[in-house]
Amino acid sequence: ERLTPRQIEPARRAIVPEMNGPGRIWMRIFTDSPVSKKPAEVRMGSGKGTPEYWVCRVHPGRIMFEMDGVPKQLAHEAFALAAAKLPVKTRVVSRLGDE
Repeated sequence: ERLTPRQIEPARRAIVPEMNGPGRIWMRIFTDSPVSKKPAEVRMGSGKGTPEYWVCRVHPGRIMFEMDGVPKQLAHEAFALAAAKLPVKTRVVSRLGDE
């Protein structure tokens, strides 16, 4: 699955106001893969084309966001709001010591 910056940024913006001050958030995903396109009706050959936009490849099991310094319930609510903004299936995982 591929995520663009236009999909990642709304998720980040959904998380930040829910934290209410203290706490930190880390984004573990970054758009580092270019997607190139050639214009319509161009003959074959003459290279690959210019990069049109950048994407982040997200595989199952990838941690996308991390949060620290907030209560567990608040973190779950913030991540639920962020998950609604993403086009991929997500779930919230926590450290083993927090259970």
